[in-house]
Amino acid sequence: MTMSAKTYAARESEIDRRWWVVDATDETLGRLASRIARFLEGKHKPTWQPNLDSGDFVIVLNAARISVSRDKMESKLYIRHSGYPQGLKQETLGHLLERRPEEVIRRAVKGMLPHNRLGAQQIRKLKIYAGSDHPHQAQRPEPLA
Repeated sequence: MTMSAKTYAARESEIDRRWWVVDATDETLGRLASRIARFLEGKHKPTWQPNLDSGDFVIVLNAARISVSRDKMESKLYIRHSGYPQGLKQETLGHLLERRPEEVIRRAVKGMLPHNRLGAQQIRKLKIYAGSDHPHQAQRPEPLA
């Protein structure tokens, strides 16, 4: 009896994509983001491969009601530079949360995904909504574990 020494490699067509929904109400930002990133990457599946996007879709609801410590609200900064003189723009977490709550979660998750084309493909499967309703009922999303 000989054992087969072939490594299983999933094809793009064989990947089974599911939809998950998570309520961000009173969830800690970083802990929620790492849970979401794991599902977007597909690391919860036995067929995970580092070179393939085998992840699922994740819908985040109530992004505006995420839990962040008061210190982080004032001290955490989102900084960018236009490349021009005096082009530095910075915004606190509290201000961004008021203005665009979806962006806070998107950025936290994006930092936990690969920083290449694969990560860019994975972040597209993340759907974030500030409120509690979403247009993805047809996909029958299940609650995220």
